Amino acid sequence: MEHVAQGLEKVVAGNVRRAPAGRGPVLAWPIVCGHAVAQRTRALQFHDGVLQVEVPDKGWRTELQALAPQYVAAINRYVGHGVKRIDFVIAGPAAASR
Repeated sequence: MEHVAQGLEKVVAGNVRRAPAGRGPVLAWPIVCGHAVAQRTRALQFHDGVLQVEVPDKGWRTELQALAPQYVAAINRYVGHGVKRIDFVIAGPAAASR
């Protein structure tokens, strides 16, 4: 089973690396954060080494900020070492309608 997981990770990493410039970290976010977090958050953009991720509220922002170094390391395993930090921004009223 371990060989399957390693093979799958290589395929995913290859696809993320081939993404258009600046899109790799955005595409990697739901992979590295996991299903439960991905359902409540959304990677918005990547610019100048900063991945911006939308979160539903202040509590989510606080929790995910504590995990940010691990997320940065995981994303950089997929895209190289381009991500320096993650900024978590609280969703505005328009996000509730999505």
